[in-house]
Amino acid sequence: MNINQKNIDSQDEKNPVDLSEMENSCQEEHSLKEVEIFKEKLEKEKDKFLRLFAEFENYKKRIQKERFDLFRSAHKQIIIDLIPILDDFERGLKELKKSKDEALIQGVSLIQEKLIKILKEKGLNKIKIKKGDDFNTDFHEAITQIPATTENLKGKIMEIIESGYILQERVIRHAKVITGK
Repeated sequence: MNINQKNIDSQDEKNPVDLSEMENSCQEEHSLKEVEIFKEKLEKEKDKFLRLFAEFENYKKRIQKERFDLFRSAHKQIIIDLIPILDDFERGLKELKKSKDEALIQGVSLIQEKLIKILKEKGLNKIKIKKGDDFNTDFHEAITQIPATTENLKGKIMEIIESGYILQERVIRHAKVITGK
C-alpha cells in the first residue's frame, strides 16, 4: 500500500460514506424522472383523446345537419311538385262551376281544401294578390304588359295568370301577372 492509499483509507474511516444512501437517492431521482415521463405521456394521450372526442362530436353534428338538410330539401321538392296540382284544382273547379253539378263541385272542393290544409301545415302559403295591386318583383313575375285603361292602373296588376307561393317565408314560385303600361 502506498501512502496515498493509506490516507484515503484513513479518511474513509473518519468519514464513512453510506453507499446505501447514494443508491437510494439515485433510485429516487430515477423514479422521479419516470413519473415525469409517465405524466407527459398521460397528458399527450389525454389531449389526443379530447381532440378525438371533439372531432367525433363535430362529425355527429355535421351528419345530423346534413340529414336535416336532406329531409328539408326533399320536403321542399315534394311541395313544389304539388303546386301544379293546386293549379289544376283551381282550373277544374272553374270548369265544374260551369256545369253546375253541385255534388261534383263539393267533392272536388273538399279534396282541394284538404290538400291546401296539409300544405299550409307544412309551411306553404299562397301569395295574396288581387287586380289593381302594385307590381312587386319580389313576389310577382310580369308575363306581359297591356295598355292601362286609366292612368292610375299603370304599373299595377291587371290580370293574375298563375298564383305564387311562399314556403316558410321564401318565395318558391312568383305569381305570374299581366301589368298595365
